[in-house]
Amino acid sequence: MDYELTPRKTGIRQPTSPNQAKYPNQRVPKARIGLALVLGIAIFFLPVAAEAQQAGKIWRVGVLMPERAGVMEAITEGLRDHEYVEGRNLILISRRAARLDQAPSLAAELVRLNPDVLVAVTGNLALALRAATKTIPIVMATSGDAVGQGLVASLARPGGNVTGFTVISPELAAKRLQILKEVAPKSTRIGVLGCPQNGGGAVHARQWSEVQPVAQKLGLDLVPTFIRRPGDLSGALENAMTQKIQAVLAFDCNLLTPPDLVTTVVNAARLPAVYHASRFVEAGGLMSYGADGVDFYRRSAAVVDKILKGARPADIPVEQPTKFELVINLKTAKTLNLRIPQSLLLRADRLIE
Repeated sequence: MDYELTPRKTGIRQPTSPNQAKYPNQRVPKARIGLALVLGIAIFFLPVAAEAQQAGKIWRVGVLMPERAGVMEAITEGLRDHEYVEGRNLILISRRAARLDQAPSLAAELVRLNPDVLVAVTGNLALALRAATKTIPIVMATSGDAVGQGLVASLARPGGNVTGFTVISPELAAKRLQILKEVAPKSTRIGVLGCPQNGGGAVHARQWSEVQPVAQKLGLDLVPTFIRRPGDLSGALENAMTQKIQAVLAFDCNLLTPPDLVTTVVNAARLPAVYHASRFVEAGGLMSYGADGVDFYRRSAAVVDKILKGARPADIPVEQPTKFELVINLKTAKTLNLRIPQSLLLRADRLIE
């Protein structure tokens, strides 16, 4: 029962219900008070207990990646920024695919280990993981064309168990061709390194369609220099040389690997070339224009964090790059006896000497 206190001068408690008038000395049993107090404390601390249990969980994150320097370091750094630390609340399980044909078996192996979330470093590796599981969330650290590859239904509403980042942008391949023309203004026949098959069909087709109108506008002839299997690069380039190509435009292509092998073959032909990623320039290539891949690897941790906190991949929009970087290797330019226009040097985000 509840009581109200009358003014202090009377010192008399007034009953708050008719029943109390009959039993003026009745008090609420102590056992009932104790039970109410215990229940109240339990309800109050339930969220705290849940958070403590969540905080004490050790999360398992699987990573499927190619043989590429700096990838795991960037992902680990990004996870650390979100307070996931190996040995404390995180177990990282990684598998490296030296060749694309290794991806299906490595993806299946990671899925059998049942991690909380999977990270695919490329779109083709994301395809391999999605073929292995439709339930474990998959984060694409990068992908060439997530919609075109069938990884997501749309960028705004991915659907399914895949989300993350896509680096394709309508102007990228065309912009690279324009930059190449600035560096080699007398070149009219451009060899295009691409991968129309072996998992790169959608990405290749989109890039090929993008460069057609720009090539026509600039008066350039595009010579297909397509690679259909590992080891085709030297033969494809030799064949293109017989067609008197004067420069090379390299598409985002999963068979152009490792970067140092690609740049060695292209530089040996003494051809100016532009690539889609800075790792090729760091390996001796002349130029690159594209999104910062390492930044995407790091940022993928933010998507992993959202998923571990309860978000569904189907509801997390796929992100596109908003900033692109132009990287030029001045040492390679000198070796090829090329003069880089001052206007291009001023626009460069990085110069490698």
